Amino acid sequence: MLPIQKRRMATSFWLMVLAFGLVLAHLYQIQLQGYKYARQAFEMGAQGVALEQFSRGEITDWQGLSLTGSNYANRVVVFPALLNEKERQLQQLAAILDMDAEQLKDRARRGAFYIDKTLPESTCTALQQAELPGVKILPVYQRYGSKPLAVHITGQIGKISSLEQFARLQSAGSKAYQLGDWVGQSGLEYFYEQQLKGTLAKRWAGVPVDARGRVIQGPGLLVDSSDSDPGRLNVVTTIDGRVQRIVEDVMDQHIANGAVVVMQAGTGDILAMASRPSYNPEFFQDVSDIDELPEELYVNHCTALFQPGSVFKVVLAAAALEEGLVQPDTVFFCAGAAAQPVRCWSDIGHGRLSFEQAFANSCNPAFVELGQRLGAGTIIKFAAALGLDKQKITGYPVPVDMHQDLSLIAGQYNLANSSIGQGPVLVTPVQVTAMMNAIASGGSYYTPRLVTGLSDDSGRLVRQFNAVQPEQAVSPATAAQLQALLHEVTESGVGQKAALPGVGSAGKTGSAQVNGYDDEKVDAWFAGYVPADNPRYVITVLVRGGQSGGDTAAPLFREIATRSLETE
Repeated sequence: MLPIQKRRMATSFWLMVLAFGLVLAHLYQIQLQGYKYARQAFEMGAQGVALEQFSRGEITDWQGLSLTGSNYANRVVVFPALLNEKERQLQQLAAILDMDAEQLKDRARRGAFYIDKTLPESTCTALQQAELPGVKILPVYQRYGSKPLAVHITGQIGKISSLEQFARLQSAGSKAYQLGDWVGQSGLEYFYEQQLKGTLAKRWAGVPVDARGRVIQGPGLLVDSSDSDPGRLNVVTTIDGRVQRIVEDVMDQHIANGAVVVMQAGTGDILAMASRPSYNPEFFQDVSDIDELPEELYVNHCTALFQPGSVFKVVLAAAALEEGLVQPDTVFFCAGAAAQPVRCWSDIGHGRLSFEQAFANSCNPAFVELGQRLGAGTIIKFAAALGLDKQKITGYPVPVDMHQDLSLIAGQYNLANSSIGQGPVLVTPVQVTAMMNAIASGGSYYTPRLVTGLSDDSGRLVRQFNAVQPEQAVSPATAAQLQALLHEVTESGVGQKAALPGVGSAGKTGSAQVNGYDDEKVDAWFAGYVPADNPRYVITVLVRGGQSGGDTAAPLFREIATRSLETE
């Protein structure tokens, strides 16, 4: 066969392959969009309403549990096309529901609608007895339940309130928006707006009408609940709903203002993260009073900056052990209230004590002396290695707070206060948890992760957020020494109220003095892990306005740890 014939045959073959591929791609596109086209055809010939509060993907824990508490609730659905005496029947409906009749009439002029209002049994009975045509009680999918979880993580939605916001959303992706649409305003609702927003309702009900809007006799009310929308995705988090519920129950009983973070030991996965004070995102459906709410309700204290107090002594201990400056039996001296430049919390002082005892009893003068030996540069270096300058959380792109600046430790007159976690030292509860996880994990620092990925209707992950490879913060030998020191805190030191008999725990207290508190209140911390020998949970508790880390935060750590271990 001549070369030119071979080339022609090869060209013909590849042209056929290309044509076949284009046909397959077109058929796939038709199949993918088939449901969408079918729904659009149905809606064009019907007067209908979506049977879901918001057409959005779910935000779930790692097992698929809805964090917002999504559920079905009965709602009154009105199909004006089926009302044969519209004025009188809407008047009657308004009386039964105790609503303004003119408002109902105005809504009826625009087509089918449902009334987002919980129905008492007496109202349901009255509606059934009235037998109003075109008024149905149907299950509508609600985004928020009575007890949503992790609201500061999930965030809330609200109506597009400005032309600038509208323009930004329109240019952000391929989704179409209209003024007045409900969109993510904070948290995961905001960060993943383009992925969560639906392109069509999964649940829908309608009445077939002709071109003039007249009801087509025969089919009657049609309900479609195929539960599919290729345009929306779900955000799958690392949160464990069981642990999150435990944390929130404990906080509701004991913490009016503060934060709790729980991380899976040996990874950076956040299993629970809660902030107080809190709110229910369902409130934001009525935007009239939002401006009157305290701003602190919206603050996620888990990612906000606070002085850590003596929790920061973990950094100095890690640096001193790694650099070979101390051993557990190295001797210090504490003069109590007479110590300079920083006194001890104990008026009488601890006298001569070993480094192990200084750590267990959180002796300030010993750590001020240790800070002077280490120098600001070394402290900054190890604080950074343990993640206290890293605000990144995989899958949760919170803005960086520029007030965090470890270099300020080197400022004039700052070293002493910094050595005990005061002065310019600022950290977040998530960072403290990651630091403790590094100690529990043999010295390996894991970047915190909150989002596993994005899933479709079938639960298949279409995009994954892989964990970042760990970095060695301190050597395994140093980590082992720190583990022993942290265990001693709960066995014989100031953190004994965090001890779990038979299981063992390890951790560090912190009592940060903050301006503005009365009666010698402090920001009370306890950060640690359980069990002591084979860590599974790393837990940080911050109680704002507490008595001390040992008295206020440590018992809450113990309760959360005990109940979390019981879920296994």
